[in-house]
Amino acid sequence: MLNVVVLSGRLTADPELKTTANGISVCSFSIAVERRFKSGEERQSDFINIVTWRSSAEFVSKYFKKGQMIAIRGSIQTRRYQDKDGNNRTAFEVVADDVQFADFARREGDAAPVASAPAATPASFSNASAGDFTSIDEVDEDLPF
Repeated sequence: MLNVVVLSGRLTADPELKTTANGISVCSFSIAVERRFKSGEERQSDFINIVTWRSSAEFVSKYFKKGQMIAIRGSIQTRRYQDKDGNNRTAFEVVADDVQFADFARREGDAAPVASAPAATPASFSNASAGDFTSIDEVDEDLPF
């Protein structure tokens, strides 16, 4: 089975940081992601709820604000609950494991680090160093294109 989501979009509001009873940081936010469209069609966006935990939650709440571009990698999670009227509901959200900046032009006054906040478990490219890659000039083989 596979449950992997990769998204980039703009935050629709400032992220909301909370702490669980056990002292674990959790941050909730939503992003607007444009759908693909053909020329002449009206642009449409989907609004997707995102949740991130621990150090990633603190990273998002500290460095991201409404309107900024964000890139996330995670998985879809569903929750069932009853609303205030007693109706059964299902919520779909993305649990982000890796969060990165997607804005390449910083506005004056924005203090943003160059790093990302990957999850503690899986390895990601943000953990790689320059010595982990081979320069194209050093490759002896012919490129396939």
